[in-house]
Amino acid sequence: MGNNKGTFTHRYTAWVLNRPLWTIAILILVVGVLGYQSRNFRIDASTETLLLENDKDLRYAREISKRYGIQDFLLISFTPKSGDLLDQDNLSTIEGLRDSLSRLASVESVLTILDVPLLESPPVSFKQLSQNKIPTLESPTIDKNLAITELSESHFYRDLLVSRDVETTAIIINLKTDPSYSKLITTRNEFLDKKAQGQLSPTEAAEYARIVDEIRTQQVSLNAEQHQNILAVRAIMDANRDNGQLFLGGISMIADDMVTYIKNDLRIFGMGVFLLLVLMLGLFFKSKRWIILPMLCCFLSVIVMMGVLGTFGWDVTVISSNFISLQLIITLAISVHLIVRFREYQVTLPEADNRTLVRKTIQSKFVPCLFATLTTIAGFTSLMLCDIKPVIHFGWMMSIGILLSLALTFVLFPAGAMLVKKPKPPSQNRILKFSFTKFLGRITEAYGTAILILTVIFTIITVVGVSRLRVENSFIDYFKESTEIYQGMKIIDQKLGGTTPLDVIVQFETFEEDDSEDDEFEIEDDFFADSKEGTPEDDDRKYWFMDHRLEVIERVHDYLDNRLEIGKVLSLGTLLKIGRRLNDGKSLDSLDMAVLYTKLPEKYKGLLLSPYVSFDNNEVRFTVRIKDSLKSLQRNILLKEIKHDLVHQLDLDETKVHLAGTMVLYNNMLQSLFSSQIKTLGAVAFALLIMFLFLFRSLKIALIALFPNLLSAGAVLGVMGWLDIPLDMMTITIAAISIGIAVDNTIHYIHRFKEEIKIDGDYYGSLHRCHNSIGHAMYYTSIIIIVGFSILILSNFLPTIYFGLFTGLAMLIALITSLTLLPQLLVWLKPFGPGNRS
Repeated sequence: MGNNKGTFTHRYTAWVLNRPLWTIAILILVVGVLGYQSRNFRIDASTETLLLENDKDLRYAREISKRYGIQDFLLISFTPKSGDLLDQDNLSTIEGLRDSLSRLASVESVLTILDVPLLESPPVSFKQLSQNKIPTLESPTIDKNLAITELSESHFYRDLLVSRDVETTAIIINLKTDPSYSKLITTRNEFLDKKAQGQLSPTEAAEYARIVDEIRTQQVSLNAEQHQNILAVRAIMDANRDNGQLFLGGISMIADDMVTYIKNDLRIFGMGVFLLLVLMLGLFFKSKRWIILPMLCCFLSVIVMMGVLGTFGWDVTVISSNFISLQLIITLAISVHLIVRFREYQVTLPEADNRTLVRKTIQSKFVPCLFATLTTIAGFTSLMLCDIKPVIHFGWMMSIGILLSLALTFVLFPAGAMLVKKPKPPSQNRILKFSFTKFLGRITEAYGTAILILTVIFTIITVVGVSRLRVENSFIDYFKESTEIYQGMKIIDQKLGGTTPLDVIVQFETFEEDDSEDDEFEIEDDFFADSKEGTPEDDDRKYWFMDHRLEVIERVHDYLDNRLEIGKVLSLGTLLKIGRRLNDGKSLDSLDMAVLYTKLPEKYKGLLLSPYVSFDNNEVRFTVRIKDSLKSLQRNILLKEIKHDLVHQLDLDETKVHLAGTMVLYNNMLQSLFSSQIKTLGAVAFALLIMFLFLFRSLKIALIALFPNLLSAGAVLGVMGWLDIPLDMMTITIAAISIGIAVDNTIHYIHRFKEEIKIDGDYYGSLHRCHNSIGHAMYYTSIIIIVGFSILILSNFLPTIYFGLFTGLAMLIALITSLTLLPQLLVWLKPFGPGNRS
């Protein structure tokens, strides 16, 4: 082992220190190749990046979406500045918006209050219905006073196209779908189903990989088209803002804005962190070489990582959008330890030449930096135990990035240092200027017992705080109130029926299982003689509307509509309620519905029936929107109560009631967060314990090293619990990442303590010498990390802000515990022997 180490050191020295120009030339070539590959670097903020990797509900949601033809849409809310909503000027504004939007190439259709049928303004007869003579707001015979009443009271339009106060209306923009892309998605989903069932053959696996690559290629162009489309929609809105308040909503808009936010975050955070790091280096070391060299390591490590991501086709998501900041900070932390050690050797070995100083610095810091890197990687690789795909990718991304940072720094730093003259040694006054570490050393020696008592109290408070953690969260609260996403979602949530969609699917027995009901239609066929001629399929479907089915549909609809958490409910029950109003308050029976189905024009079937009934699957669909801004909303409880009540209160068969849609998928993601947090923390703790055992060859030292780091990460979770800040897709990563980064301090401190204790066996003497040497590097790196993460508060995305604040807090706690609790435990437990002073 020692011989191998000597061979490695000899070859490393021969190449890097003896041939620095060749080393840098090769490095530039590698960076150039990967830099070219960074052109394939891509950002993905689609909803699929927030889904669980193996969620059976996801497969069912895709099936329902395909079955009912659910398509993507945008929604514009319009609130006039003056006058009633149905005033001619305001209707002209809506008409202008509709016509302008309809001309966009990516828009399939636009639905406004001008286009929907009005059945009570004045009342419409069945004859008019069958003759397709149904008035709209643009019809000359319309009575606007009746129209206001109908729009505000209609079970279909209220809270969907018009707010209850008739002050705000929605303009629904249905977007075109790309047939080839849709076919690719369908094929991919079929392969994913086979993969989940373990039935994917090698040939199919290869075809699946090809499909994924093709989807990724098409996504680039489609996302660009979508971005241009949303810009065009906003331009049309901007031209009409003088006439009223306009907000844009929809999943496509949110995804596109998220990409914009991420790009801004990458640019602002990357540049902001870069400038902050330059400032901190200048403040700490006051030397151009100790600014340029480490920042060059940071810059090139980011370029290389972007090239790796582009090469392997890994997209940056909302969760991994901070990777540039993390890469810069972690790379700089390695460089700072090298700088501080080099400067220490300048003081202790004033006669040594530049090559000797560089060689001794690299040799003394390689092992602790290697293990510090491995422990940081352990923090990130633990994220792979999560079920959330982008969290898994984030773990892989940062693990590879940290390895690249270590390799690049240990090549570029010594090679660059060899190309310049030996610097002047730092003045003692400049070293002694930073007295924070000395102060903590004196506190530790004077109040060691108090530190242990405070640690016990702090641990109890932390445990209680962690027990208060929850995973409930509202998507609207991810954004600052000043953003259009927040404002638009709030308007839609409070005035237009809610934001988060939920599908409730109820299946019925087949006709074969329901022979007892056939007599409902046995003598009524002649009734349809005057109906318009339909297809054989239509003739069969008109018999589907049995009385007991209609009763169940309306009961389920009423139950959902009466839930406080639910905004708008649309279903076949909506049509039944509209029919009752038109039928003088009498409920429609099976014959009425059969006649209505036969006479209803096709375009209205697509609006009132097709989205809510699947005749082939003998089921009905209730489309529900949840009020996401409701403070008392508890998603998991709501979903469980809906399923429970439909089965036990409405006496439905449990096997024939299903919940689907974004609400279910998002809740599944939230519920996985807590178990994932436990798994990741457990994995990190176990991995660190094994590494500490390998590094220090002592269980006692390993446990001493582990406890302060677990305490700092646990403290952050405890603070979140006490402040009632829930876990979300970003904050779940804080604890594991914090441990991984903060443990660097522990490794460097104990590694240096082992060297110092050998000098005289004096634990307190070793403590003070460590605080006055490696303590400076720990202080510098921790402050740099804390300041670097503070830049994240500029984000519009609140989870990113929390990530920056709480990671910085974890690093501050880790710094204090590493310079107080850790040395006190070493002095108290004496893992290196009894020592010469108690």
